[in-house]
Amino acid sequence: MSARLTARQHVLRALGVAFVGLGFLGVFLPLLPTTPFLLLALACFARSSPAIHDWLINHRMLGPYIVDWERDRSIPFGAKITSVVMMSASFAWLALGTNAPAIAIWMTGVILICVAVYIVTRPTSRH
Repeated sequence: MSARLTARQHVLRALGVAFVGLGFLGVFLPLLPTTPFLLLALACFARSSPAIHDWLINHRMLGPYIVDWERDRSIPFGAKITSVVMMSASFAWLALGTNAPAIAIWMTGVILICVAVYIVTRPTSRH
Protein backbone atom coordinates (compact mmCIF):
# COMPACT_ATOMS: atom_id res chain seq x y z
CA MET A 1 0.00 0.00 0.00
CA SER A 2 2.84 2.41 0.77
CA ALA A 3 4.34 1.82 -2.72
CA ARG A 4 1.05 3.00 -4.24
CA LEU A 5 1.06 6.02 -1.94
CA THR A 6 4.63 6.82 -2.95
CA ALA A 7 3.71 6.60 -6.64
CA ARG A 8 0.76 8.92 -5.99
CA GLN A 9 3.03 11.37 -4.22
CA HIS A 10 5.44 11.34 -7.14
CA VAL A 11 2.61 12.02 -9.58
CA LEU A 12 1.27 14.85 -7.41
CA ARG A 13 4.73 16.39 -7.07
CA ALA A 14 5.23 16.21 -10.84
CA LEU A 15 1.85 17.83 -11.39
CA GLY A 16 2.70 20.48 -8.81
CA VAL A 17 5.94 21.32 -10.60
CA ALA A 18 4.12 21.41 -13.96
CA PHE A 19 1.47 23.74 -12.53
CA VAL A 20 4.14 26.05 -11.10
CA GLY A 21 5.75 26.13 -14.54
CA LEU A 22 2.44 26.95 -16.23
CA GLY A 23 1.79 29.63 -13.61
CA PHE A 24 5.20 31.13 -14.32
CA LEU A 25 4.44 31.19 -18.06
CA GLY A 26 1.13 32.87 -17.24
CA VAL A 27 3.04 35.87 -15.94
CA PHE A 28 4.19 36.52 -19.52
CA LEU A 29 1.35 35.10 -21.63
CA PRO A 30 -1.89 37.09 -21.32
CA LEU A 31 -4.36 34.27 -21.98
CA LEU A 32 -2.65 31.84 -19.60
CA PRO A 33 -3.73 32.44 -15.99
CA THR A 34 -1.14 32.43 -13.21
CA THR A 35 -3.17 32.18 -10.00
CA PRO A 36 -5.26 29.08 -10.80
CA PHE A 37 -2.14 27.13 -11.72
CA LEU A 38 -0.38 28.18 -8.51
CA LEU A 39 -3.42 27.14 -6.49
CA LEU A 40 -3.49 23.77 -8.25
CA ALA A 41 0.23 23.38 -7.51
CA LEU A 42 -0.43 24.22 -3.88
CA ALA A 43 -3.16 21.58 -3.68
CA CYS A 44 -0.84 18.98 -5.23
CA PHE A 45 1.99 19.82 -2.84
CA ALA A 46 -0.36 19.79 0.16
CA ARG A 47 -1.00 16.10 -0.61
CA SER A 48 2.51 15.14 -1.63
CA SER A 49 5.14 17.41 -0.10
CA PRO A 50 4.39 19.45 3.02
CA ALA A 51 7.83 21.06 2.72
CA ILE A 52 7.15 22.48 -0.76
CA HIS A 53 3.62 23.46 0.30
CA ASP A 54 5.01 25.38 3.28
CA TRP A 55 7.67 26.96 1.07
CA LEU A 56 4.98 28.31 -1.28
CA ILE A 57 2.85 29.56 1.61
CA ASN A 58 5.86 31.32 3.15
CA HIS A 59 7.31 32.58 -0.15
CA ARG A 60 8.13 36.28 0.09
CA MET A 61 6.24 37.24 -3.08
CA LEU A 62 3.69 34.49 -3.68
CA GLY A 63 2.81 33.57 -0.11
CA PRO A 64 0.66 36.57 0.84
CA TYR A 65 -1.48 36.23 -2.28
CA ILE A 66 -1.97 32.52 -1.78
CA VAL A 67 -2.88 33.02 1.88
CA ASP A 68 -5.34 35.79 0.99
CA TRP A 69 -7.01 33.56 -1.59
CA GLU A 70 -7.19 30.56 0.73
CA ARG A 71 -8.47 32.65 3.64
CA ASP A 72 -11.17 34.78 2.03
CA ARG A 73 -10.93 34.27 -1.76
CA SER A 74 -9.62 37.81 -2.22
CA ILE A 75 -7.58 39.25 -5.10
CA PRO A 76 -5.38 42.37 -4.94
CA PHE A 77 -6.78 45.45 -6.69
CA GLY A 78 -3.75 45.72 -8.97
CA ALA A 79 -4.11 42.10 -10.05
CA LYS A 80 -7.77 42.70 -10.87
CA ILE A 81 -6.92 45.71 -13.03
CA THR A 82 -4.03 43.93 -14.72
CA SER A 83 -6.18 40.88 -15.45
CA VAL A 84 -9.03 42.85 -16.98
CA VAL A 85 -6.69 45.06 -19.03
CA MET A 86 -4.73 42.07 -20.35
CA MET A 87 -7.90 40.15 -21.19
CA SER A 88 -9.27 43.21 -23.00
CA ALA A 89 -6.03 43.66 -24.94
CA SER A 90 -5.99 39.97 -25.84
CA PHE A 91 -9.57 40.13 -27.04
CA ALA A 92 -8.90 43.28 -29.07
CA TRP A 93 -5.93 41.58 -30.71
CA LEU A 94 -8.02 38.50 -31.48
CA ALA A 95 -10.94 40.51 -32.85
CA LEU A 96 -8.97 43.12 -34.79
CA GLY A 97 -5.60 41.58 -35.50
CA THR A 98 -6.44 38.09 -36.66
CA ASN A 99 -8.64 36.35 -39.18
CA ALA A 100 -10.26 34.17 -36.54
CA PRO A 101 -13.76 32.88 -37.28
CA ALA A 102 -16.53 35.05 -35.86
CA ILE A 103 -17.76 32.22 -33.62
CA ALA A 104 -14.30 31.91 -32.05
CA ILE A 105 -14.19 35.66 -31.41
CA TRP A 106 -17.66 35.69 -29.85
CA MET A 107 -17.03 32.61 -27.72
CA THR A 108 -13.73 34.02 -26.51
CA GLY A 109 -15.42 37.31 -25.71
CA VAL A 110 -18.15 35.63 -23.68
CA ILE A 111 -15.61 33.56 -21.75
CA LEU A 112 -13.40 36.58 -21.05
CA ILE A 113 -16.38 38.62 -19.87
CA CYS A 114 -17.40 35.83 -17.49
CA VAL A 115 -13.85 35.56 -16.14
CA ALA A 116 -13.59 39.36 -15.77
CA VAL A 117 -16.89 39.51 -13.87
CA TYR A 118 -15.71 36.72 -11.58
CA ILE A 119 -12.40 38.47 -10.90
CA VAL A 120 -13.93 41.89 -10.30
CA THR A 121 -16.60 40.55 -7.95
CA ARG A 122 -14.09 38.79 -5.64
CA PRO A 123 -13.19 40.66 -2.45
CA THR A 124 -10.17 42.93 -2.76
CA SER A 125 -7.17 41.96 -0.65
CA ARG A 126 -4.71 44.34 0.95
CA HIS A 127 -1.71 43.37 -1.24
